[in-house]
Amino acid sequence: MGAARLAGLLLIVAGLLALVYGGFTYTKSHDTKLGPVELSLTHDESVNIPVWAGAGGVALGALLLLMGGRKS
Repeated sequence: MGAARLAGLLLIVAGLLALVYGGFTYTKSHDTKLGPVELSLTHDESVNIPVWAGAGGVALGALLLLMGGRKS
C-alpha cells in the first residue's frame, strides 16, 4: 500500500469520525501552590468540528484512494 493510499484511508476514517461525533472534549487542568496551600482547577473544553471539514476529509480521502495508485 502506497503512502497516498494510506493517507487517503486515514482521511476517510477521520472524516467519518468527524461527521459522526461532530467534535470532542478534553479536560484542562491548572495547578498552583501558594506556600502550604495547593489549588487545583479542572474544566472541560469542547472542540466542534464543522460538517464541511468532515465531508471534505472524506472527499479528499476518496480522491487520494482512487488516484493514489495511478502513475503518469
